[in-house]
Amino acid sequence: MFDAVLFDCDGVLVDSEPITNGVLREVLNESGWALTQAECMDIFIGKAVRDERARIEAETGKPFTEEWLQGFYARRNVRLLAELKAVQGAVEAVTAIHRQVAGRIACASGADRPKVVMQLDLVGMLPLFGERVFSGHDQPRSKPAPDVYLAAAAHLGVDPARCLVVEDTATGAQAGLAAGATVWGYCPEGHGRAFEGLPVARVFGHMDELRELFAAPLAR
Repeated sequence: MFDAVLFDCDGVLVDSEPITNGVLREVLNESGWALTQAECMDIFIGKAVRDERARIEAETGKPFTEEWLQGFYARRNVRLLAELKAVQGAVEAVTAIHRQVAGRIACASGADRPKVVMQLDLVGMLPLFGERVFSGHDQPRSKPAPDVYLAAAAHLGVDPARCLVVEDTATGAQAGLAAGATVWGYCPEGHGRAFEGLPVARVFGHMDELRELFAAPLAR
């Protein structure tokens, strides 16, 4: 049996990626980098915007400043507050798993912690995680480095090898694998191409499936 479960946030617990990347595309376009929505998603999903500083500066021809970043965060948060929804079935899956592992769950995200906390609160999941919310921004390295997952496992007092990581991107899966955890990949499109070449243990397409798989004897 897994001793703890570590969840990514964006795209796993909350359906935030289209909102966040839509705003990011807008502000990048305004700064001089013409991107389609698909291109923006491909470049930035699973990554911290600040980690792409050099590319943003190269493409826009402008310095990447804290003022610019905070302006993006503010616009992003307005949209999230108005539009964010939980991933279908995520609340029920997290509630069930929280019960099965006696509360040993954590959220380990590459996003800034205030955003993660706000999002979990908006969809009613924050009480399930409490203070067990970790951001790659607060670690020496963000995903695909394992730091945020190692920090979450250490906080729970669990060997990373006894942890299940639930991720939806190759970047996040690489982080979980580098931490020594078992990784299950969430792929609502059902094809699993995001995880090609990575030794994820399972790929599933709906959070109801996660709940059922975790409860099954095979997950123990």
